[in-house]
Amino acid sequence: MTSGTWLLVAGAALALLVAWTWWLLTRLRRLEGRVLRAWTALDAQLTRRAGLAEALARQHLAALGEERARYLAAFAADARAPRDGDRESAENLLGRELRELPADLPGVPPALAADLAGTATRVVLARRFYNDAVRDTRELRGRRLPRLLR
Repeated sequence: MTSGTWLLVAGAALALLVAWTWWLLTRLRRLEGRVLRAWTALDAQLTRRAGLAEALARQHLAALGEERARYLAAFAADARAPRDGDRESAENLLGRELRELPADLPGVPPALAADLAGTATRVVLARRFYNDAVRDTRELRGRRLPRLLR
């Protein structure tokens, strides 16, 4: 092989490496955008759930009972602004308290109960999308080339 051929092969290999690197970095940027959008959706659903739980505790004290309504209101307030900074724990406590509520609370409008149930489903889906996006992004970031190009 002549030196011109070697230069051509090296140039082609370099062009392929640059194209692959560009594709990888573009994919990483898109995945990071996906994580941000998934987090925004999850945050919106968690905020909505806390608001509905707080409304339920405030407006339907008789249906819940005074003690349970007080706990539910406290968990909802803590989920919105955690005192200890651990939002995940606060959200888990609120979710557990909502799951423990009976399905048919007397005096609670069916629309509110349906809205709470629908929001619970959307929280589960939003968490799943967020976790998938984070997993995919971490997997790509863990590869050798993205770590080197950091």
